[in-house]
Amino acid sequence: METNDLLVRLLQGTDLRAKVLASNLANQNTPAYVRRVVTFEDTLRATLNQGGDISRVEPKVEMDVLSPARPDGNNVTLELEMNAFRENRILYDTFVAMLRGHFSVLETAITGGR
Repeated sequence: METNDLLVRLLQGTDLRAKVLASNLANQNTPAYVRRVVTFEDTLRATLNQGGDISRVEPKVEMDVLSPARPDGNNVTLELEMNAFRENRILYDTFVAMLRGHFSVLETAITGGR
């Protein structure tokens, strides 16, 4: 397993999460809309720990049935979504920086630091 494969997987997960969060916000006033969440980090971690093939690990969109719903059945809250957006952005920026660093090391190894 290569470092960049793992980082690409993580970036794909954060990209999907950003889209799901945007959808949640767009539906915050839709009656009976159930908030969606993206899960994959735990599955990815377990696969890595077992030495499995991470290319088979896909982010999954699931309904959040644990968050309390308003009387109209909608469980999206602006504060929760905005906090999730901020956290996701930090993760995305971190993964991009790590991927850039990985390629920088490779470039240095190839060019001999010239």
